[in-house]
Amino acid sequence: MTTLFIADLHLDDSRPQITRLFEDYLASDEARSADALYILGDLVEAWIGDDDDAELPTRIANATRALRDSGVPVYFMVGNRDFLLGEDFARRAGFTLLEDGTVHELYGRPTLLMHGDVLCTDDVAYQAVRKQVRTPEWKAQVLAMPLPARRAFAAKAREDSKAHTGSTMETIMDVNAGAVASAMGNAGVTRLVHGHTHRPAIHRFSLDGQPAERIVLGDWYEHGSVLRITPEGAELRGLSLS
Repeated sequence: MTTLFIADLHLDDSRPQITRLFEDYLASDEARSADALYILGDLVEAWIGDDDDAELPTRIANATRALRDSGVPVYFMVGNRDFLLGEDFARRAGFTLLEDGTVHELYGRPTLLMHGDVLCTDDVAYQAVRKQVRTPEWKAQVLAMPLPARRAFAAKAREDSKAHTGSTMETIMDVNAGAVASAMGNAGVTRLVHGHTHRPAIHRFSLDGQPAERIVLGDWYEHGSVLRITPEGAELRGLSLS
C-alpha cells in the first residue's frame, strides 16, 4: 500500500526531458500500483487557461487520465503557477480537484495537504500579489484575453517572478514556523505535506506536546522527486533522467 505525492514539476516546452520523465513515471509499475497520486501544485511553469491549444496540456491530460483509467485516483491542487486550471481541464485529465488546506486520512493518519505558498507569510510582497490574482474578477479578466495575449502575459509574469526571487532573501521565501503551527493546529493534524519552496525534507518537531512532521516535496527542475507514504511511514526519493 503506497500513496504518491509530487509537486513543482514546472513542466515547460523548454525542458522536454522533464515532461518525458513525468509521462514515463505515470506509466511505471510504481505509479500504476499506487493507492493514489496527489499533485500539489505547480505542475506547469505557467497555466494560461483550460482552452490552451498547445501540445503540453494535451500530453499532461493523456498521461494523468491513463493513470486514472488504470484504477489510480489522481488528486490535483493548484499552485501559484497553475491557479487558473479549472473544472474543464480537470475532467479531461481525470483529476479530482482539491482545495488548498484539504485534510485526507492516509492509512489512519489525518494529513494536511497544501501547496505551501500561503505559509510563506514573511514574503509580504508575494502575499499581496497572491491575494489580488486569486479574485474571481482578476481571473475572469485574464481568461477573457485572446490566447496570444495570455501567453505574453504569462511570460512577463515569469520574468517578474524571477526578479522578485532574485532580490528576496531565501529565509523570507521559506515557510513561517508560526504559520505552519497555526495551519496544522487549526486542521487538528500532526502531519503536513506541501511543496512550493523546493526544499525537500522531512522535518520532525513537537506541536502542542505531540510528535509532528512537515514533509516538503522536491521540485523537478533537474530530476524528479516523489514522496511515498505507506502505513509504515514516509520516504522522499529522487527520479533520475534516463
